[in-house]
Amino acid sequence: MEFLRSLKKEDILDLFSHEFCSHCQALLHSRITTLRKRKVDEICSLDDECFESSGDHVVEMSFNDDASNSESLTKRNESPRNCSQRRDSDTSVKDDEKRVFGSSSGNLVGCKQSDFELLLNDGICEGSSFKNGLSEERKEQIRYSLVCSKKDFSLIERINGRHINVLQGLELHTEVFNELEQRKIVEWIYRLQWRGQQGKLKDRTYSEPRKWMRGKGRVTIQFGCCYNYAVNKSGIPPGIMRDEEVDPLPPVFKQMIKRMVRWNIIPSSCIPDSCIVNIYEEGDCIPPHIDNHDFMRPFYTVSFLSECKILFGSNLQVVSAGEFAGPISLFLPVGSVFVLNGNGADIAKHCIPSVSSKRISITFRKMQPNKLPYKFSPDTDLAEIKPLVFSSLNK
Repeated sequence: MEFLRSLKKEDILDLFSHEFCSHCQALLHSRITTLRKRKVDEICSLDDECFESSGDHVVEMSFNDDASNSESLTKRNESPRNCSQRRDSDTSVKDDEKRVFGSSSGNLVGCKQSDFELLLNDGICEGSSFKNGLSEERKEQIRYSLVCSKKDFSLIERINGRHINVLQGLELHTEVFNELEQRKIVEWIYRLQWRGQQGKLKDRTYSEPRKWMRGKGRVTIQFGCCYNYAVNKSGIPPGIMRDEEVDPLPPVFKQMIKRMVRWNIIPSSCIPDSCIVNIYEEGDCIPPHIDNHDFMRPFYTVSFLSECKILFGSNLQVVSAGEFAGPISLFLPVGSVFVLNGNGADIAKHCIPSVSSKRISITFRKMQPNKLPYKFSPDTDLAEIKPLVFSSLNK
């Protein structure tokens, strides 16, 4: 036991998960992280110096663009053009900000209430000295202050005789979901995948096509609506299939939406009512495209398991199976939210080249009112969500 106590979390994970599949590794990692955090909280003390130093936390993120577009994101003491520093809030965080939407779990038979829990306001950062004695409101304020946002992406291209910034409208918000939350969400996605494989989800919800060539055959799970990616056998063009039914948004995804609205990432005027989960294996990709206008702008992609690059440009080239070329590439870190809007969503195409390791993404979108499925019912859990309003940071 003394030997185990001397090991770091990563060492313990490697020791116990040797030759495990990635799914089992993720489950074990999640449990170790949760146990470690619980023990840290029991022995940590809250002191003023620690709280003061939280304002100096630095997060750096590089974008692998061409030379003129590469730069680092620095969390603190940088121009507000590149980083938005979050503020204190005078509003209280209600209990339902850290609880689940119990009213919507009936469609997922055989799952415990704990399956839906997402620690939105806890776990400020792994191994921090913030104790659970800190109010939930204060925890959320501190977490919110750690989010770093970039909104000044630029790529000038000549379109119809005019020079325009085809990346206008793109945003990247990092540190939105911490490591513990990412593990919880990924664990839930694997559970959904298992349910799909067992036929416990509606037919059009889960899709696992045959991998007949490199880049083809990624697993998708759709909620809220069924989207048709290509002209089907009946000659129906790509778009929302209004007469098809899929499962509604799971509670954990609604918790994610609620956080993103509260943290001013999703505008309250465009709260998503559908999403698609993409589960990539090594070599999987998404070819160049512009998202169908059956969905409103903006829409939002959250990344898990591994970072990947996304290419943009008005003219993206297919080099080979799963490999593409374009004028600019951006990196999407794990736990980040990427917002596509404006020219970045409507003029520039985007694609995900073949990924080098397993990756999961969730893309949240709001359907156009005249494209809603015929049997669609608005979710009352997502109504009346309001963003946080912060006053100046007190030190």
